[in-house]
Parts: sequence; structure tokens; C-alpha cells
Amino acid sequence: MTAELTEDTTREGWGEARSKVVTWHDPAPTASLGLSMAGIDYLRAMADGTLPPPPISGLMEFGLVSVEPGRVVFSCQPDESTYNPIGAIHGGLVCTLLDSVAGCALHSTLPQGKGYTSIEIKVNYLKAVRPASGPLLATGTVVKSGSRVGFTEGVVTDASGAVVATASSTLLVFDF
Repeated sequence: MTAELTEDTTREGWGEARSKVVTWHDPAPTASLGLSMAGIDYLRAMADGTLPPPPISGLMEFGLVSVEPGRVVFSCQPDESTYNPIGAIHGGLVCTLLDSVAGCALHSTLPQGKGYTSIEIKVNYLKAVRPASGPLLATGTVVKSGSRVGFTEGVVTDASGAVVATASSTLLVFDF
């Protein structure tokens, strides 16, 4: 291909270029410290700013709003970097938000030295999330916290309070 063919003619009508800068702290020290804490204490330390949030929080605009045993609430401010090809917020962001609150809800019940990972998540998308939907609020709650497996649920609402998605999740509990 020649330089004449690659000039901005292929970009006509694309609109103004945008960029997003994401910063985070090295997650290794925080994760290491988390091993010495009960899950609720670890999450509360992130919520009150004693510990930094995980890198995904900055990437996807998640914020930890509240933490109680068996229940967490996250906020999410989707921006246009999360649009899908038709100009709506990509369902993957909503699924990741649900996976995060589901996992953290279980984490809030775990003692020091225990971890978790998702085994399965089932998401129901109930309403499209559009740019005008505003900030999202996600709540994760524990249905049952066992010694080997945990069961959780999540709900995401938009700024009007409408439910946009729900999830049920199964998580494996393991020793660190």
C-alpha cells in the first residue's frame, strides 16, 4: 500500500479520536497483604482508601461503595470507551461488574487464608445500558457460603433505579 492510499481518506467520518489514560498501583503488595487479612477487612481497607483498589477498577470505572458481611455495592460510570458497535454499553462490562460484586460478596465472608474463583456465572440482561442510563449501581449478596463452594447473586441498576441485569454465580473456595 502506498502513502497516498493510507492518508486520512480511510478515516473520513470517523469522528474525533479519543484516548483514555488508566493508572493503578502495583497490585502485588496489596494482594500479598490481603492474604494476611479476613476478606471483610481487606475489602473495607479498599473501600476506605487504606489500600488501593485493584487495577480493573480504574480500567472499568468501578468504585467500591459499601461492604458488609455477605453484601457489597459497587458503582460504575461507563464511558464511551465501553460502547459496543451499536453505541450501547457492552454487555461484557455489565457481566464483569456482576462477576466482581458476586465474588467480592463471597470474599466478605471468608476468613484469612481463604480465596475464591468463579466457577460459573449466569447473567440475565433485562435492559440495554445506553449512554443516557447514567451511573450503574451493582449489589452482590451471598446466598450460601460453604467451606468449598459459595453461591451468590448480583443485580445492576441504572441511574433511574431500573434493573438492567441480574446474575447468579457459583464460586470455588480454596486455601491460599
